Amino acid sequence: MYFIYILENTKCKLYIGFTTDLRERFKRHNNGEVKSTKPYRPWKLIFYEAYISKKDAMRREEYLKTAKGRTTIKTMLKETLVI
Repeated sequence: MYFIYILENTKCKLYIGFTTDLRERFKRHNNGEVKSTKPYRPWKLIFYEAYISKKDAMRREEYLKTAKGRTTIKTMLKETLVI
């Protein structure tokens, strides 16, 4: 199984990622083991999707990282995000 996920920190910064082990990856983000997210801890998991196909998951991650994808995130999670 492949996952794309969205993390949010206390300053409302979002991080979009891809993994095969969501629990372990989330722990690594909050333990400071991921260079790109270490300075922005702590993180909370606010959204994820599961895929059977790696290609589909990677395509979705790429889309969510675009300007249009970020707009989609804000629409999907308007009750969750503090903007």
